[in-house]
Amino acid sequence: MTRRRYKKFDYHENSEEFSGLKVNEGIEQPPSINPGAVERFRKKRKKDYSREDYMRGIRGGDRTMLSQAITLIESSLPEHNRLAQEIIEDCLPFTGNSLRIGITGVPGVGKSSFIENLGKHVSDQGRKLAVLAIDPSSERTGGSILGDKTRMETLVNNPNCFIRPSPSAGSLGGVARKTRESIVLCEAAGYNTIFIETVGVGQSETAVHSMVDFFLLLMLGGAGDELQGIKRGIMEMADAIAITKADGDNIQRANIAKTEYKNALHLFPAQETGWYPKVLTCSSYKNTGIEDIWETIINHSDVLNRNHFFEKNRTDQARYWMYETINESLQKNFYNDPGIKSLIVDLEKKVLYKNLSSFEAARILLDKYYNPEG
Repeated sequence: MTRRRYKKFDYHENSEEFSGLKVNEGIEQPPSINPGAVERFRKKRKKDYSREDYMRGIRGGDRTMLSQAITLIESSLPEHNRLAQEIIEDCLPFTGNSLRIGITGVPGVGKSSFIENLGKHVSDQGRKLAVLAIDPSSERTGGSILGDKTRMETLVNNPNCFIRPSPSAGSLGGVARKTRESIVLCEAAGYNTIFIETVGVGQSETAVHSMVDFFLLLMLGGAGDELQGIKRGIMEMADAIAITKADGDNIQRANIAKTEYKNALHLFPAQETGWYPKVLTCSSYKNTGIEDIWETIINHSDVLNRNHFFEKNRTDQARYWMYETINESLQKNFYNDPGIKSLIVDLEKKVLYKNLSSFEAARILLDKYYNPEG
């Protein structure tokens, strides 16, 4: 039997040799991408806002515009940096009226749950809260999960709260490189309470301590030798220590830890501010102790205002960050210098093969940077 030639939508099953079979022509499949949706997306694409647009949005309480401005601050593109600095300068006259609180603690201590409970308590008192949550960046890929918004469902849906997760990007103490500038923008947007959540505990937590008014350290009770898991320097910086998860069978362990920390704090010299660090217990699960911690923060602010140390701390912090910015800029300019880029790889190899000392290599590079024609 000779087979027929079939047209595009013809099927050999419909030929006479296959009686009783019938294959209907199918319908042509639509494109995988909806052209209308693509066009709508193009129209909705983020436009380039001007300096004035950003200021109107920030001062008007537009959280989307505030987020985009913080993204500009965190960007490494030179054109973004220029615009970001202009926005920061415009915001400065509207800043300084917030209470800045740094919150840190060992991994697993429950920082996100604690912040959500404390944030709800703060919001219920009519305050506007901004949470700058710093997520650790991968040392291998540089990426971050940025999952704090998923762990703070109540605050995310609160119109008086703004949550901004940012990658630490390897910054000192787990604090995002531009967190201080983000504080300025949040204050200009009308947020009078700002929480800064850091990655964890380490000696470099000096970074967050130098940008907040109150430094709160969260610790666990019953996790072993309470004083072994923390450096003395962190405890000396803390204005209060809160033992978390003080509920159920863990209440006794939390109280024991509270006593141990109190005894340890007595060994430290008194602060010149006249404030003596407090140790408290709390439970985010039972929502207990949260009000006492907030009252402690307010009392601390009152004491420092009476002793005129509150504004002094702010002034000292501004000076500190001026010099930090200079150091950061010098380091960035040094490594981006074309002459240094062409020389540093060769010198590094000589150091690795022990043909040149580390100190001599550094001296050669610095001489090249400061005297490129020499």
